Amino acid sequence: MMKHAIFAKILSAALTAGVLAASTISVQAGEVGRRVENQQDRIAQGVHSGQLTYREYTRVDKGLDRINAQRIHDLQVNGGHLTPAEHRQLNRELNRESDAIYFDKHNRADQPGV
Repeated sequence: MMKHAIFAKILSAALTAGVLAASTISVQAGEVGRRVENQQDRIAQGVHSGQLTYREYTRVDKGLDRINAQRIHDLQVNGGHLTPAEHRQLNRELNRESDAIYFDKHNRADQPGV
């Protein structure tokens, strides 16, 4: 019984290490991914607080989905790395999307009943 528990812990640790090694990406790709997650959190907060209408939510969410899909594609094509040009392009798009989120959250259009 004790051997089974030890084996399970070793197997779990090995699987975790394998997943972490497989998911290692460059620092710049991680930065872009963190920005996407941060903006998704801002969108969720805006929906929860009623600052974003359904139309605003769908528009900015689709924009982030498009940017994230491009990031994933670029990472797959380049072996887990972004070229400097891809990094600049994704950051430009994220800057525009960030501005759109800010505008939509502060344009006085609210969800009814929230």
